[in-house]
Amino acid sequence: MRFFLLTLAIVALTPITLQALTFVDATDEAGIRFRHSSGTRSSLLPEDMGSGAAFADIDNDGDLDLYIVNIPGPLMEDTHVGSGSNALYRNDGDGTFTDITDIAGVGHQGYGMGCVFADYDDDGNLDLYVTNYGANVLYHNNGNGTFSDVTKTTGVSCELWSTGAAFADVDADNDLDLYVCNYVTYDLEKLEQMQEESLQSGKPVPSALNPHVFEPQDNVFYRNNGDGTFSDVTAEVDIAAPGGRSMQCIFCDFDNDNDLDLYVANDTSVNYVYRNDGNGAFSDVSNESWAADFRGSMGLAAGDYDADGDIDIFMSHWVDEENTLYRNLLKEDPSSGHIRFVDESYSAMLAEASIKQIGWGTSLFDYDNDGDLDIFVTNGSTFQELNQPERLITQADALYRNDGDGSFTEVSKSTGITELPTRVGRGATFGDYDNDGDVDIFIVNNHAPPTLLRNDGGNRNGWLHVQLIGTDGNRNAIGAKIQLKTADRTQIREVYAGESYMSSNSFITQFGVGNATQVETLQVIWSNGDTQSLHNVPTNQRLRVTQKLTE
Repeated sequence: MRFFLLTLAIVALTPITLQALTFVDATDEAGIRFRHSSGTRSSLLPEDMGSGAAFADIDNDGDLDLYIVNIPGPLMEDTHVGSGSNALYRNDGDGTFTDITDIAGVGHQGYGMGCVFADYDDDGNLDLYVTNYGANVLYHNNGNGTFSDVTKTTGVSCELWSTGAAFADVDADNDLDLYVCNYVTYDLEKLEQMQEESLQSGKPVPSALNPHVFEPQDNVFYRNNGDGTFSDVTAEVDIAAPGGRSMQCIFCDFDNDNDLDLYVANDTSVNYVYRNDGNGAFSDVSNESWAADFRGSMGLAAGDYDADGDIDIFMSHWVDEENTLYRNLLKEDPSSGHIRFVDESYSAMLAEASIKQIGWGTSLFDYDNDGDLDIFVTNGSTFQELNQPERLITQADALYRNDGDGSFTEVSKSTGITELPTRVGRGATFGDYDNDGDVDIFIVNNHAPPTLLRNDGGNRNGWLHVQLIGTDGNRNAIGAKIQLKTADRTQIREVYAGESYMSSNSFITQFGVGNATQVETLQVIWSNGDTQSLHNVPTNQRLRVTQKLTE
C-alpha cells in the first residue's frame, strides 16, 4: 500500500497593491560584488561565451543562494591564477547575500562556462556541477556549508569544451543521470597562426571568433550507477548530437508518456530532438519533430505558454535569426506517439522584435502572476566595437508579456528594463530570492558586473509556490509535473535541472494565479508515475509537498 505525506510551509503574505510592476537593479543593495573576468578581452571565443549562474538552496534554510561562474582572465595569458574565480553567495534572508566562496570551497579558477545543481547522491543536499573550457568539476555538498571536489572519483570530468548541462532520471532507476553539452575543438596552438578574417552575418570578424572554423565536439551522457559514480554510456544510448556545437539541453516529457525526452540546442548547426523510448534508449526524432532548428540557438526554455496541457519550447537566437517559439502539437494529435512542434514566432509577435538582437539566457515564467507564461531574454552582441576591439557591443534585455491569446507584447520599457545600463548579457537564472511571491532574475554580463533584477510588484496578483520533496532517490523531483487548477484556468509545470543558457533555475515551482484566493485542485505527478491531488489550497504561500512511500 502506498500513501503520501503532505507538509506545508507558509510564507508571509505580501499585500496586493496598485503599484506599477517594475524590475529594479538590486545588485549593490544585495551585496553582490562579483565581476565577470579579471582581465582585458583579447578576441578569443571562450572569453566571449560565458558565463552562467544558478539559484539554489544549498543549505536547506528556505531561501535561494546564488552561484556564479567566471572566467579568470585572457585565455592566452597565464596571469590569472589567484583571481577571477567562480563565486557562491549565501542568501541572508533579508534581501542581501554574503560571499562564502572560500569557506564553501567552490571557487574554481578554470575557464568557467556553466553550472547546474542537483542532489545526485540523494543525501538531501544539492551538489554542483560546473562546466568549463577544459575539465569539468563536480562538487559534493557536505551538508555543513562546505563542498568537496569529487570529479575524479565520480568519473564526470569530460575534458572537452563543455557548455550547458542537465540532470534527470532518464532510465527510471531512481537516480539522476547527467547530460553534458560540448562545443568545438578550440586549439590554442593553431589559433596563433590564424590571422585572417571570416564573415559572420555579412560582417568581417577574426577567424578565432567564428565557430564555423572549428570542428564540433560530441556531447556526453553519464549514467548514474547508484553508488556515487557515473559511467559514460553515450555510445550505448546514442544521444551524442554529433556535429552539434551544443549550447544548452533540457529534459522534458514532450509526448506526455511519463518519461523524459531530450532537446539539444546547437549553435550554427541543426538542433536535436530525442524521444525517450521508456526502456533506457532514445530515438532521434529531430526531423519528424519539425523542430530541428538550423539557426544559431543559444538559450533554451520550456513551458506550456498556451495552456493546452503540453510543453512548448522557446529559444534565443543569433542576430538575423529571430528568437523562436515552438508550439507543441500533442493536443492536436494525442494518440500519434509523435513529438511534433510548429514555429509560432511570427504569429506570437516575437520574431521581428528580436531579429537584431543576440539572445542568451531566457525563461518562460510568469513575471506578473496573471496565470500565463511570459518570456525574458538577456541580450548581448558577439561583435566587437570597431574603435575598441577589446569591448563587445552591448544590447538591451527584453521582456515579453503573454497576452493570453497566443501572442506577446514587449514590455521592457514599461517594466523599467530598458532604463537600466545596457551590457553584454549571457547566462540568466530565475527564482524568488527575496521570498515575496514573484520571480526575480539574475544575469551574468560578459566582462562586467552582473545584474540582479528584483521584481517589484509581481506579487500584486496572487501566487502559489510549490516545492516538491521526492523520497525515491530523486530528492528534487526532477521531471515531476504539477498541474494547478483555479476557477478560470489550468496550468502545468515540470521540474528541470539545467536550462536557460549554461544555467539552472530554482527548484521551487512558481505559479501566478491572478485574483484567485484558492487553488481548486493541485495534482502532482511524480517521476515514477504516482499521483497526488490536493484540493482547496489557499494562495499566497509556499507549499511543500513531501513524497513518502510505504509498502
